[in-house]
Amino acid sequence: MLQTLSIRDIVLIEAVELRFRPGLNVLTGETGAGKSILLDALGFVLGWRGRADLVRPGAETGEAVAEFRIEPDHPAHATLADAGITAGDELILRRTVGGDGRKQAWVNDRRVAVETLRALSDSLVELHGQQDDRGLLDPRSHRALLDAFADAGADLAGVRVAWTARTAAARVLSEAEAALAEAARDAEYLAHAAAELDRLAPAEEEEPGLDTRRRALQAAERIRADVGRAAQALGSSGAEGAMFDALRSLEAAAPHADGGLDPALDAIARALAELSEAIAAVEAVREARSCDPGELERVEERLFAIRALARKHQVPPDALPSLARDLRSRLDAIEVGAADLTRLRTDVERTAAAHASAAAGLTARREEAAGRLDARMADELRPLKLERAVFRTEIVPAEPGPDGADRVAFAVATNPGAPPGPIGKIASGGELSRFLLALKVCLSARSEGLTLIFDEIDRGVGGATADAVGRRLAELGRAGQVLVVTHAPQVAARGVNHWQVGKTLRHAAARTEVIPLDPAARIEEIARMLAGDTVTDEARAAARSLLAG
Repeated sequence: MLQTLSIRDIVLIEAVELRFRPGLNVLTGETGAGKSILLDALGFVLGWRGRADLVRPGAETGEAVAEFRIEPDHPAHATLADAGITAGDELILRRTVGGDGRKQAWVNDRRVAVETLRALSDSLVELHGQQDDRGLLDPRSHRALLDAFADAGADLAGVRVAWTARTAAARVLSEAEAALAEAARDAEYLAHAAAELDRLAPAEEEEPGLDTRRRALQAAERIRADVGRAAQALGSSGAEGAMFDALRSLEAAAPHADGGLDPALDAIARALAELSEAIAAVEAVREARSCDPGELERVEERLFAIRALARKHQVPPDALPSLARDLRSRLDAIEVGAADLTRLRTDVERTAAAHASAAAGLTARREEAAGRLDARMADELRPLKLERAVFRTEIVPAEPGPDGADRVAFAVATNPGAPPGPIGKIASGGELSRFLLALKVCLSARSEGLTLIFDEIDRGVGGATADAVGRRLAELGRAGQVLVVTHAPQVAARGVNHWQVGKTLRHAAARTEVIPLDPAARIEEIARMLAGDTVTDEARAAARSLLAG
């Protein structure tokens, strides 16, 4: 409930403090007195978008402070918790604006962003006027209003859960179908590439190993060639054979040389012994380096095949094994994809059926509530002098979605026999105000904890109709708190709290003043509203009669 509204240096207001009470609070005054400024100031502190020139001329800063009393279970506590603010039963909103347009906001002396004020305002205040585009005139809100009347929160939550499951299943199916279609387009290529890789069967780290082995075999081949040439030079065809020939020739000549060749024979024998050891060492090395003469060719052939396949697929040679696995898995996906799609389609059908069932239950609840709402509206419209008007809640099928499969629209007919049509096109300004008021009475349970503000919704009505409007506003006030800006004396007389808004001149400057009225002053104000500029005793008597009820 709104307890106080303090305004300083806003537009034409120098300083005002209004203390509100439960029930119907009334603001009256002549046209142009500044009643709208009070609503502008309240909207400013609640974070609503409004006029830019808020600071009073000559002032540096404008300020508005709104103090609310909230119950422990009030939904504003959830918004406060999200903002990291703790509060008891007192909630103080404060907002300032400088001459340069810079704005600052506080909640219980804690600096906040304007978004926090707007979030709080949704659970604190609800504003209605003749052009109520947030309610009656906006068909997008009609379904939500009907759901609130039907108390369909649990049903709606169930439909939304079912819709989430349905959309998730449809998304998974769509992704699987796209992946399978893409894989199927490449099936022939995948099969050929996978078979080619399977035939080669490259192993992990095989290419580096083959390269190392190739280098080793090439080095061994060069060593064998060099050692072979050395063995040939040292062997029987080379040095060893020549030395044996020399030895035989010297041995034949020695008996005739009187021992002169003995040293040469001894040296040659020693040389042959050393040469024999060298030949043995060379042969040992050549034997150790012997290998399969075709191994180098086979190694090079496989190494080159691996590298060629890597170039073909534009991957490093070491990536060929993982490529083979990927190609095989994509082929496997094609083979098992049909079975997976069947399962996924079954999931979509199952979740769609679950959503359809939940939506059908919500539709039934809406249709039952629509009948009750139409009947209650008929009861409310009669005392508002719209006894011949028809209010109808129309429910027609719509595309399934998170809020069910219904489109809801409020239609009215104000003339007997005329077909119902959109409320914004059929109802006149005064009629629209009364339709709105009747609907608010019917939906008063939804307004629990809210301060309802009605801005001149009684414009265009008078007499008994205005009296009926006042009675319905007072009835709303008994369930909570209502603030009404009105020009109708019949409405003003129903208030439990009454202020007069007027404009005065101070130091050659216009100022808006708000004066709380005591019982005697209320008689004068209501008499003025009845009689105009000249208040007569008859007008005062009529005012007393209205106040007496």
